Amino acid sequence: MESGPSGGSRPAEPGPRLRGLRGADAAASASSLSRFGAEAGCRAPAVAAVLPAGGSGERMGVPTPKQFCPILERPLISYTLQALERVSWIKDIIVAVTGENMETMKGIIQRYQHKRISLVEAGVTRHRSIFNGLKALAEDQPNCRLSKPEVVIIHDAVRPFVEEDVLLNVVTAAQEHGASGAIRPLVSTVISPSVDSCLDHSLERARYRASEMPQAFLFDVIYEAYQQCSDYDLEFGTECLHLALKYSHIKAKLVEGSPDLWKVTYKRDLYAAESIIKERISQQVCVVMDTKEDEEHVGRCLEEMLKTELNHIKVTSGQDLQQIIVEQCYNFVCMNVMTSDFEETQRLLNMLEESNLSILYPVVVISVHFLDYESVPFGQKMEKVGKNVGKIVCSVD
Repeated sequence: MESGPSGGSRPAEPGPRLRGLRGADAAASASSLSRFGAEAGCRAPAVAAVLPAGGSGERMGVPTPKQFCPILERPLISYTLQALERVSWIKDIIVAVTGENMETMKGIIQRYQHKRISLVEAGVTRHRSIFNGLKALAEDQPNCRLSKPEVVIIHDAVRPFVEEDVLLNVVTAAQEHGASGAIRPLVSTVISPSVDSCLDHSLERARYRASEMPQAFLFDVIYEAYQQCSDYDLEFGTECLHLALKYSHIKAKLVEGSPDLWKVTYKRDLYAAESIIKERISQQVCVVMDTKEDEEHVGRCLEEMLKTELNHIKVTSGQDLQQIIVEQCYNFVCMNVMTSDFEETQRLLNMLEESNLSILYPVVVISVHFLDYESVPFGQKMEKVGKNVGKIVCSVD
């Protein structure tokens, strides 16, 4: 087992989120598992996650394994890792990758400055990869920083849109029942063909559900199941909840999942994932202005106009910029009204450069300046701002 390389200057904490809680809500979310433990009369469980990422992506029909396929020039698995990283109560994240992709994975960890990541070598099947990840958590080696968790989450590397509330639901259900998994209604009816490819029978769709990820288990339950697992199940099985039932006699609690739990499987899914990411990062715009101004400030007029068009508008002064960056906003409108020197824009660009936010997603900065042509050498001021803009990745789709 190998720990992922640590990066240098990290993007603002917490990890980037495409959707979810901001500000005070985010702080409250960080203690959600602790609150559950208190309500249940026990301490919050230690939680780790295992991601099997050894697949070859045959169904996608591309030479690159799908977990490493780029979306907005960033590998798919990086989005999944950050979805887990932003959940503060997940202590360790174990990624199982093939030996030939180990260096690629290390490069992704370093390039996108992931944290709490450890790597193990994947097995030849999904279940063998998961088993290798569980072994890394169970071994408690003297020179290893990992320790056995009470609850372990198993998730797919190619399901990048998992939210904290779903993770919390399966973890708390697993703590109570021993095992838990997210489910969704079936979209299509399941049929059973005969040996001559004729219809044998069909299932009543309303009675069945699709098993999704994430799933969570008491660690001892699922580790015991894998230790007893037959070679046939390790080779051909795909359902972890079934192993817990078959070998540990634990009936998993099924938790309704959100529509965002879908798995990137085919090439067209990459385009769908990119569209979702673009839509989500465009849902918040920060209008940066001097909030000390009166209610007639032109920035407030712009704010009111944008509220009718967009879902989330965050208004901040220069003093609040650091908090806005922490909350992962990627779209900014800087109002330069009381100054002729683009001070608000300069301050924002400096903070963005220090935060490395543009490593994660495209950052859009629009600088608005109300200019007195008689007193301000406009070209000179713009040239100064342009030098800083060149240091930030700015794009508009």
